[in-house]
Amino acid sequence: MLACSFVVFGACSVGLSKKLGLTDVQWALIPAVFLYSACLVQLFIGAITDKVGHKPISILGFIVTAFSMFFIAFATNVNMLYISAVLLGIGAMSLNTVGNTIIPQVLFEGKDPARASNFGNGFFGLGLFVAPLIINYMPSYQAGLAILGALNVAFLVVALLAEFPPAALGYKFSTAFKLLAQAPVLIAAIALMAYVGLENSMSNWTAKLMNELYTNAGAVDAAKSSATILSLFGLSLMVGRFIASGVKNLTSFGTKLIIVVSAISVLTLLGLYMASSPVLAVIAVILTGFAFAPVFPTIIGVTFSKYEPQYYGSIFGIIFAVGLFGGGVLQNLIGSMAGESVQSAFIILAVTAVILLIIGLLMGKAKAQPLNGVES
Repeated sequence: MLACSFVVFGACSVGLSKKLGLTDVQWALIPAVFLYSACLVQLFIGAITDKVGHKPISILGFIVTAFSMFFIAFATNVNMLYISAVLLGIGAMSLNTVGNTIIPQVLFEGKDPARASNFGNGFFGLGLFVAPLIINYMPSYQAGLAILGALNVAFLVVALLAEFPPAALGYKFSTAFKLLAQAPVLIAAIALMAYVGLENSMSNWTAKLMNELYTNAGAVDAAKSSATILSLFGLSLMVGRFIASGVKNLTSFGTKLIIVVSAISVLTLLGLYMASSPVLAVIAVILTGFAFAPVFPTIIGVTFSKYEPQYYGSIFGIIFAVGLFGGGVLQNLIGSMAGESVQSAFIILAVTAVILLIIGLLMGKAKAQPLNGVES
């Protein structure tokens, strides 16, 4: 359900924009507000989870996320969408904290965090694949959102009945900011500023881009076809992450993998920027999904591998918060650059991928320093 939170606005972007008469600049602010809200929540949710445990946070996440889905479905003006974006940030980060901090410690005996993170985040790709189909192949996007809301309620029941491991994230606000002085943590934070922006831009703008290309090509039912292509992006992310999770000792060469796939993503995003037909754009979207697939979980896993587990919560909390902020900024940039076409703004994504490539080159050279004076 976390993935649904990140793709929901993109999946119904065409329908919402048409219904409320939103410009690209107005539209861009909606996913940006979601990411800014998530950024603020991420700074504190780890410490709260440590105090109250995983179960209450997961329950909170499902309740708020379900309410947000229904709120989006019946929004009658843009202000309601801004409110739903704030609430969705709270719900999504609650679910995110529970999932992303348990998985690297319990899978593969906690010895290969990059591999474990890729496996867990493969299910994120599954959500990106399924949610746009549900939203756009129902009689209306409102019906699709209602189904996602109901699914959150169903998972809420599961969370109420489930047993969770003790929460020991080790997240401390002061520790998190002190860790930013560590080169591996700082570089990982900057890398996620670029990557979270890239992935969320694809989730939020692919449907609009494809709708633009299909409409220009005279296609019938361009909006539904566009949602299908957004789902293919999620499918390629899912498959790519499950493949990466099958590679043993991935953590040991994770930085090299990040460099290679970043270089590939530069080319695929340039392909999206220059695509002259929907077919070429579809190929570029799928290849971009495969290129993106291992980046986020491998950055997390490689960074974790340089520190003791008691610092994982603080490291994840701060680098992901920084990444979410970067994602919000990039949504605003795309909206302001869209101008005559959404496609023209995709050049900023190619430039961001170049930045990610440069950061990947630095990541392999960053060494952890003794954590003297840093409380665990």
